[in-house]
Amino acid sequence: MPEELAFREGMAALEAEARAQAAQAEAEGNFTDPQSRIMPASGGQDFLQPYNCQAVVDHEHQVIVEARATNLTSDKQQAAAVITESIDNTGAVPKEVSADAGYYSIQVVDDLHALGVDPFVAPDPARNGHQPPPAPGARIPSYLSVRDRMRRKLQTKRGRRRYSLRMETVEPVFGQIKHGRGLRQFLLRGLEKAKWEWSRICTTRNLLKIFRYGVLRANPVLPIVSAE
Repeated sequence: MPEELAFREGMAALEAEARAQAAQAEAEGNFTDPQSRIMPASGGQDFLQPYNCQAVVDHEHQVIVEARATNLTSDKQQAAAVITESIDNTGAVPKEVSADAGYYSIQVVDDLHALGVDPFVAPDPARNGHQPPPAPGARIPSYLSVRDRMRRKLQTKRGRRRYSLRMETVEPVFGQIKHGRGLRQFLLRGLEKAKWEWSRICTTRNLLKIFRYGVLRANPVLPIVSAE
């Protein structure tokens, strides 16, 4: 082979290897954990590659009574499971559960009723600046669909009051974990390690609460919410 041709082929091979290494480095930088999944960020404007973290929180003392991390993008698959596990953990069936629209489905409503829990689960995403209609005074008509019955339920004075408990129960818990403790990403790779890490984060957060308030009372109100 002529020397000049051999040199060109050698340079081409080196350049191809360099491009492959650069592409691999870029991929590893963007997707460092193959067991995580691409999910919409809060607000739905951007996308992240996180795990989906769940927490069930007692309204009385803001104690986390169930926590799990998954790589499932839908919260609908989590609602009944985390409430069932919270019942196992506390030995008490919650009277009520409030949850945002990410959890809503007809099946979720049916599952929570089957557990003996009164659900307050928003069937529609919250809209900034939207003024809710006046609270209805009449009894909820029985002929309405499951979704419309839930809409009507959350429009009542009681429904608005019970659903709003999320803002003082579970939302502060995630705010304290994210902002107060600075948790923005997991330190370990892989779903099982993410589950372990999220469990330890929630456990250590509970220690001060349990020290301050003692053991959970029976029949707590347990709102649930999603987090990236």
